[in-house]
Amino acid sequence: MLKTTRLFILSLLVALLGAAVLSAMPQAQDSTPVAAPAAAATVALPNVMDVRVSATPERARLVIDLAAKTEFALVSLSEPDRLAIDVRAATFSVPEPSGKPAGEGMVAEYLVEQAAPDRVRTTLTLSAPAQVQQAYMLDPFEGQPARLVVDVIPATAEEFAANVAKDLAASGSATPPPATPTPAGGSELPIATRPLVVIDPGHGGIDSGAETADGIKEKDIVLAFALRLQELLVASGRFDVALTREDDTFLRLEERVALARTNKADLFISVHADSFQQSEIRGASVYTRDENATDVLDKVLADNENKTDIIAGFAMPQMAPEVVDILLDLMRREMRHQSFMAAQAIVHQLQPSVELRRFPVRQADFFVLQAPDVPSVLLELGFLSNASDMANLLQGEWQDRTADALARGVSAYFDGLAPEE
Repeated sequence: MLKTTRLFILSLLVALLGAAVLSAMPQAQDSTPVAAPAAAATVALPNVMDVRVSATPERARLVIDLAAKTEFALVSLSEPDRLAIDVRAATFSVPEPSGKPAGEGMVAEYLVEQAAPDRVRTTLTLSAPAQVQQAYMLDPFEGQPARLVVDVIPATAEEFAANVAKDLAASGSATPPPATPTPAGGSELPIATRPLVVIDPGHGGIDSGAETADGIKEKDIVLAFALRLQELLVASGRFDVALTREDDTFLRLEERVALARTNKADLFISVHADSFQQSEIRGASVYTRDENATDVLDKVLADNENKTDIIAGFAMPQMAPEVVDILLDLMRREMRHQSFMAAQAIVHQLQPSVELRRFPVRQADFFVLQAPDVPSVLLELGFLSNASDMANLLQGEWQDRTADALARGVSAYFDGLAPEE
């Protein structure tokens, strides 16, 4: 329902603005059909620019940089045990097309090759049985190329053998695949269709966020929690999950929003653990965006977060003015409605598990929740200025319990969405 609403509103927007766009085009182009069948049939396939593999005994990651977003497929192969990852691409210019991964673990070596005129294959030779945990394609972002990310985790010998048999059956062949197999049935490569959840650990790098007198920093607490939440959501098998940062990196607020929008995220969750001058204030809460804050404290928190870029030494750039249009306003209203649904589902699951603030679903004008086309919520885990909250935030059992409740809330939110037509 959510993606359908977006597409419907955007298509109406394009239709209403189409006349103005066409009138602004050069006269020589006015007589050319906008969607000529011949042009639609010719789609340039991208180049594979780089391939990187890292490995540990617990997990491995393959990152493929591409000149443009494309389709991909994966397959498990035996004798020897391998994972083959195909991307729809015409060429590759990988500096090191074969070699050992960074680190030692379940991937022994890798090879990049042109498997067919329209496919570039990366083959991971395994040193132990393994399986793909998640795979997702990211759009180009802030000067970075399009990117396929594949996370690999250990599997039992039985699980790996079952995956090999399943992929063999999917290929429609009763015999083992050839030396250059065709993952998932060859040229018709599937596109991943699971919802994409983007988790945004607040702050990072030169911006520490809230900090206690003994040096405990908000940026470290929320990153650790975000990694736990990502692991739980991925383990459910229902979602692709990306983080705006996976280490101690600084990102401007608009970069975090742009990453979610560029990759058409289905849900954006920003994670924080603030501090306040009144130490008795405690408990978790979930925010949606509204220019009118629930109370004074919420306005103070939002104002402080929105000043992050300036505090960190970066001037927030002047944002381009939004198109004032009733259709865009409709989209914003729909996203705020979806955001409120997500906040309610999350709070419903948090309620029996953790201490919450009074009226835990709250509103404030957080800049990071401004995306007009992505449902967005901000989770306040608690307050570093409160001793009880601080003890919880540092306790592994509390972190696990809270992350588990939040993951259930995310699942409940998506369960509540009507199936797409």
